[in-house]
Amino acid sequence: MATKARIESVKDIPLSALTIGKSQVRLREVSKDLDELADSISKVGLLEPIVVAPLGNDRYEIVTGQRRFLAHQKLKKDSIMCAVLSGAVEEIDAKIISVTENLVRLDLNRADLIDVCTSLYKRYGSVDLVVQETGLPKAKVQEYVKYDRLVPELRQLVDSGDMDIKAALRAQDAAAASGQFDPNQAVKLAREMRLMSGAQQRKVVDTIKDEPRREIEDVIEAAKSGDKIVQITVTLGIRVHEGLKKYAKDEDTSMDDAAASLIEESLGQKGFS
Repeated sequence: MATKARIESVKDIPLSALTIGKSQVRLREVSKDLDELADSISKVGLLEPIVVAPLGNDRYEIVTGQRRFLAHQKLKKDSIMCAVLSGAVEEIDAKIISVTENLVRLDLNRADLIDVCTSLYKRYGSVDLVVQETGLPKAKVQEYVKYDRLVPELRQLVDSGDMDIKAALRAQDAAAASGQFDPNQAVKLAREMRLMSGAQQRKVVDTIKDEPRREIEDVIEAAKSGDKIVQITVTLGIRVHEGLKKYAKDEDTSMDDAAASLIEESLGQKGFS
């Protein structure tokens, strides 16, 4: 699982001896706010060394800190303070180090997080282990590892930030529910469903499954207007309420949607829906 390499020394290393490793999870928006970072370093210095692994022949691979390295290049500095690991690390282990550090420093681009979570999931085959290694919320990891399921048209919406993965997946499921998948219809559904609640999104999917010949516009309008959706008020004990809050947080959803999904799941298991 996590790399066993440890920091062996901290020293100045020439920039010319450093290579940005493949493990660096920040593949997008690398230069974002780089001028501000360089300005900060020029005024107060480097507050924390970058982490590097030896490659041999006095050369090193950057495991974390590519933006600090790039800022030093921008400032035309000759060297940078580095924490040197005791040995080389596997690319996937280096990604774990990199994503963890970047989560603390500056929010990673969502697409970068999808990349690293997908890589880790392919290695471990377990969402729980990816959560353990990265410290990301389980609900987010569950979403990110499903990214590969999306058709290119929906991936583009997710990558651009116009759509969250959960809504994109539901739109794709809805578009496929009739048995004849149309990417353009999936995109249309996704654009409409992104502003719906979780209950409304599930209603769209279920309606298309039950009534595949029904016009999509009618399905969308029915979900938005509350067709066959009934709001109820439930009194909960403190322990159940706290449990629901925790479940909603883990699933990264509202308490209303969390309660609705749990009720639907329970009724389905008992044969009532």
